[in-house]
Formats: sequence, structure tokens, C-alpha cells
Amino acid sequence: MGYGKLTIAEMHRMSVDEFRNASKLPFDVVLDNVRSRHNIGAVFRTSDAFRLSRVHLCGICGTPPDAEIHKTALGAEDSMRWLYHKDTLDCIGQLKSEGFKVYAVEQAHGSIPLSDFKVPVDVPFAVVLGHEVYGVQQQVVDICDGCIEIPQYGTKHSLNVSVTAGIVLYELSNQILSRMG
Repeated sequence: MGYGKLTIAEMHRMSVDEFRNASKLPFDVVLDNVRSRHNIGAVFRTSDAFRLSRVHLCGICGTPPDAEIHKTALGAEDSMRWLYHKDTLDCIGQLKSEGFKVYAVEQAHGSIPLSDFKVPVDVPFAVVLGHEVYGVQQQVVDICDGCIEIPQYGTKHSLNVSVTAGIVLYELSNQILSRMG
């Protein structure tokens, strides 16, 4: 048996219109003042890959249409539903008013290692990813329902926000999908 790469047709990918009309996981991503439009684009692309519901762009985040976002999103900025919020605190307040549980991805006292975190059952939820240097604002951490941390064992204390998104979105999407059978 060979390992020839699959063609796009063999992968049976949805069109943008099919994606927009497809059911989504009850899972949103909030970007808190992420400055790099390449990172924003990567989060769009990862969110599309796992069929998340929405991406919330807050504060200094760039918004589509934008050539730098498109460079890494590769069109996912068109398939994903997204909203812009001037203030991340307002975004979190809105999500909570919609019944969401919201978790910051941050190293904090009492944070839960990603491997131990259990996705809430029968409740939509969101994760907040922060600025490349400063992380999630403390005021935002303070109003979240908890913090999720990716354990790290080297000399660096953080990962790039797009790498963090890939790890966290994959793990939490898998939890949801495994419950759905």
C-alpha cells in the first residue's frame, strides 16, 4: 500500500456555502488584542478545520478583509462567522449573557492543565487567547469561568498564540466529538 497524498476531491471538503450552513460545535474563540494578523489568520483557519462556531476579534485585532490575515487563513476568514468587539470585557459579558462558559488560556494560579480540562456538557463555551507578549488581560482573566494551561517543560514560558490555538482547539474539539459518538 502506498502513501500517495490525497487530492482535494478525495478529501470531500465542503464549499464555503456548505460550511456556512453546516452544524457547528458549540465552541467559540475569542482573541484578546492579538496584534499579528498572521496569527489571526491561523486562528481562522484552525477554527474552520474543527468547525467551530465563531471567532471574536477584540481590541487591536485586525479584521477581514485584510491581505495579511488572508495569507494564513487562506479563505477561512470567509467561511468562519466572526465578530469584532472594541473591548474584550464587553465580548465576554455578551457571551456569558448568551449562556456561554468562558475560559482563558493562560498560566494562572489555579489554572487547569489542558489534559485535565473537561469541556462543559450541554453548554456552549469559549476560549480566550491573548496578546503575543502580554497574554490575556488580567481583567479578562478575572471574569472568566476558569483558566486552561498547556503544561510546558522547556526554558520558554509560552507558545505562539497560533500554536496554542492549534493545540487547544484540537484537544477540546476532540472531547466534544468523542461525546457525540
